[in-house]
Amino acid sequence: MAAICGACQESLADRCAREAQEYTRKNCPAPIGPNTTIDSLTFDNATLTLHYYYSLSGAADDSATVRQNNPRERLLQQIKNETSMKVYKDEGYRFAYTYRSASTPSVVLFETVFTKKDYQ
Repeated sequence: MAAICGACQESLADRCAREAQEYTRKNCPAPIGPNTTIDSLTFDNATLTLHYYYSLSGAADDSATVRQNNPRERLLQQIKNETSMKVYKDEGYRFAYTYRSASTPSVVLFETVFTKKDYQ
């Protein structure tokens, strides 16, 4: 009973942090499409930011190729259409995405952050 009552007291930010940690622990790294792997998902409580980290391999492991695919517009449409993010969008959470090179992980191929003004 105490565990159930404790869960009732969990804030949305705490839930988000816990779920991001659990997702990363259980699922990452994992391929999510051709040449794309999700490496981790984190949550920054100070800025209310869910941050998705990916690595790109093969033909996608190239900054020119990434730019040609309009990643910011594609990601923004995903955020706008994703119903599972509704509770976080309603609270004005931020969504950050970092895509790194699989062959040279220190190289960031693309990075962006979306705020409420972007996805409303």
